[in-house]
Amino acid sequence: MLVQSPDENIAWLAPYAYTIVIIGFAFVFFRVFESLYAENYNRPLFRHYLVHKKLNKEQVEILKNNFSFYGMLSKKYQRQFQHRVASFLNRKKFVGREGVETSEEMKVLIAAAGCMLSFGRQNYEYSLIETILIYPDKFYSAANDSYHKGEFNPKEKSLVLSWKHFEDGYKISNDNYNLGIHEFMHAMQLEARQSGDPDSARFIKQFHNILKQLTDQDVKDKLDETRYFRAYAFTNQYEFMAVLAEYFIESPQDFKTHFPKLYTHTQDLLNFRFAGY
Repeated sequence: MLVQSPDENIAWLAPYAYTIVIIGFAFVFFRVFESLYAENYNRPLFRHYLVHKKLNKEQVEILKNNFSFYGMLSKKYQRQFQHRVASFLNRKKFVGREGVETSEEMKVLIAAAGCMLSFGRQNYEYSLIETILIYPDKFYSAANDSYHKGEFNPKEKSLVLSWKHFEDGYKISNDNYNLGIHEFMHAMQLEARQSGDPDSARFIKQFHNILKQLTDQDVKDKLDETRYFRAYAFTNQYEFMAVLAEYFIESPQDFKTHFPKLYTHTQDLLNFRFAGY
């Protein structure tokens, strides 16, 4: 048995300790750099890592036949979109209500709507949503004793949708009504308020820029004159942001022509620069 002094017993750990310290400093430096990059350029340093889950043939056909945004993407972005939809499907629970049997088409298209809205983000998974509840039509909500087409319930970590109105949202692509986009934006808004990641910091920054625009007299006059956004948008600032997302997704060129600064802030908020947007 070799008896060593205490210093000799731990000396062999020194190289490992130095390595751990260096890795720690590198991680902190990377996080600071990542935050500064996102702050200055209004986009994440890395949007998508080199991991690609794949959808099965049936799921891909559902996207090709029913979700026009997928067909507008390059092959590279289609692989990324498939990965995100597959991840969403693996992490969320889909539950039918009032006789609804959740089909593969329902699940894929709901996942696609959420992944479309968050496609410019590094953090795209909607951590505040665990369950998707699907009703055939409008449903009664005890939250405010009324019937809804959709709602995001953070307490229950659930997104609740009328399938009839969700389906209308993606089938009629130019009326600026898109239930899926509207409700997913509510979830994204709350997550941005609760999280400290670069995506959330960018969201809050651009959200404030949008609200500031609404105090500009020229913008206020044009909003009154054109009545461009539907009246429900002015219920409160959160509904305004959800409606804004619908207009951005469904009629980007028209939106940009009428309100270029609001369009740019919304584009920066989502880091959405795909498929001609």
